[in-house]
Amino acid sequence: MLRRSTPRLPPSRSRPVLDQRLLRDNPELIRQQLARRGLELDPNLQGKVRQVRDLEEQRSNLQAEGNRIGREVGQRIRAGAQADGQELASLREEGNQIKSQVAKLEEQEKELEAELRKQLEVLPNLPSAHSPEGRSEADNVNVKTWGEPRRGPRADGSPLEEHWQIAERLGLVDTERSVRIAQSRFITLLGQGARLERALINFMLDRHSAAGYGEVMPPILVNTASLTGSGQLPKFAEESFKCAEDDLWLTPTAEVPLTSLHRSEVLAAEQLPLRYTAYTPCFRREAGSYGRDTRGLIRLHQFNKVELYWFCHPDQSDAAHEQLTRDAEGVLEALELPYRRIELCCGDLGFSAARTYDLEVWLAGAGAYREISSCSTCADFQARRSDIRFRDGKKTKLVHTLNGSGLAIGRTMAALLEHGQQDDGSVRLPAVLKPYFGGDRLLAEL
Repeated sequence: MLRRSTPRLPPSRSRPVLDQRLLRDNPELIRQQLARRGLELDPNLQGKVRQVRDLEEQRSNLQAEGNRIGREVGQRIRAGAQADGQELASLREEGNQIKSQVAKLEEQEKELEAELRKQLEVLPNLPSAHSPEGRSEADNVNVKTWGEPRRGPRADGSPLEEHWQIAERLGLVDTERSVRIAQSRFITLLGQGARLERALINFMLDRHSAAGYGEVMPPILVNTASLTGSGQLPKFAEESFKCAEDDLWLTPTAEVPLTSLHRSEVLAAEQLPLRYTAYTPCFRREAGSYGRDTRGLIRLHQFNKVELYWFCHPDQSDAAHEQLTRDAEGVLEALELPYRRIELCCGDLGFSAARTYDLEVWLAGAGAYREISSCSTCADFQARRSDIRFRDGKKTKLVHTLNGSGLAIGRTMAALLEHGQQDDGSVRLPAVLKPYFGGDRLLAEL
């Protein structure tokens, strides 16, 4: 549940992205960790961090000297010195010069911090020590496989259909009219298709709520600060849809508003972990993916998803990652869908992730596993960008955040259609969906 916490005003200075103290004091560690992702650290970054620190020290020393002069002026006046005498005039002039110097240093510091932040904002999270080495998805590790993948052909020798063929034959979708309404890569669900989508959403939300997740229905439009805090901006701006006249974007995933649910807050330690589940429509341009999955429900500009999200104590992070992943796997198992868990290597990790398990569902008609959920621990990366802390005694510390799809609805429907297709043309649905859908079959509608 959403409990009361201690809100804080956004800090006057921009928040650090990576730990600047680590970059200043141990740049070799950051260089090594980014190299595990196949990236190089700009050698000038460390110098800029030191410049900021030096400017801060100079400004602080000058401010201390200015305060000393101010106190001395007051003491001399109390001791009988003339307020408009030459002696105090010299001290005041020295104080004014210091104020001028401080103002110049503050401006230099502000400009340098802004420049430094732009560079730091595009640096990804550092990988976990547990994440396997590797450069690409070819180096990912198969952790487990569940269920028996269904393979063709049918009893009459014909191949199994892919989900888009089944959906069109049963009248579950309308692609041509969707292009007329919007453009390509949008879909209109009809009749049983719309009812099955709604059934899946309700089933997933009910399941996760029963497991202790607090249900949230957040705004679908999110501001730049929310996207930046979760790690979507500035790097992935081209993949997002933006409202032209407002500082608002269509959310690419419920991870974004859920991250900002506690932005600039201090949580009580006893509140942790906080676990949320949320259904949202999601919007992505899918930049660079043209020519891939152009038919069906796999890669759309708009799709529905149920998200799982944790805020937890750093000591709970590894266990939370396993539990969140098991909660997503439980949906697949309840729906009787074969899947496998893949651990991503460092070179294939998402921008904000320190460690990720991908769940890949078996698509019987396509004869391949396809990603249906990414379950990631982000350590303190998103919390630092979003300034989310918890009180640990007299100190505050950054929380750890975790997220995962529980699940992507369209891809779940695609897997159900292909896995449940029958020789008579119908589609058998798993028993857990019957109360939500109102039946256990999809049939051709007359």
